[in-house]
Amino acid sequence: MTAALAYAPFPDRDSARAIAGTLLAERRIACANILGAVESVFEWQGARASEEEVGVLFKTTAAALPALIERLAELHPYDTPAILGWHCDAGHPATLDWLGATVASG
Repeated sequence: MTAALAYAPFPDRDSARAIAGTLLAERRIACANILGAVESVFEWQGARASEEEVGVLFKTTAAALPALIERLAELHPYDTPAILGWHCDAGHPATLDWLGATVASG
């Protein structure tokens, strides 16, 4: 079993927490780390902007990552959320066991 992570910024802590709860209930993730405020500086639709957001790191399995990204996009409050995912090169055996036991396989 290979671990995977997904990252997405949210407009506020409440929306991040609510979506993390949904993804946990659906067994798409084993954990969501809701980080402190981050300043996002970006270009969008031809204009530069800066917003304060809340970053969230979602822990899942490689097998569940594509469905997690799709579901996260459906739930996210932004019209075009910035969602990135990647497979982990290594993980502690106990962490990998926990992910495998917690995240639904299909």
